[in-house]
Amino acid sequence: MSPTPQQPQVNLTQTADYRESYANSVQVRVSVWDFQLVFGLASSDSPEKVTIRNHQAIFLSPQQAKALCNVLGQNLAQYEQAFGTLNLEPQNQAFPSGPVN
Repeated sequence: MSPTPQQPQVNLTQTADYRESYANSVQVRVSVWDFQLVFGLASSDSPEKVTIRNHQAIFLSPQQAKALCNVLGQNLAQYEQAFGTLNLEPQNQAFPSGPVN
């Protein structure tokens, strides 16, 4: 019987230039060498025009992209189990007409 390998202890730290930001737009660009995730903020001043202000690009190896896909899938499944199914299709909302008090 071979001994079970132990997992290394992981120590998470933030560098001096660590930043957190919000994105409601993610574009995925793929090449033979890597995946590029471009994060931005999408806003709309009118129904005919959407503006996306990209603020960060992250490059991943294909292996890291696949690992990220797996981790996101697992976390989304846990989220939906706890809070209900997420729908990506817009829902027809019946908003009341007239003044809002």
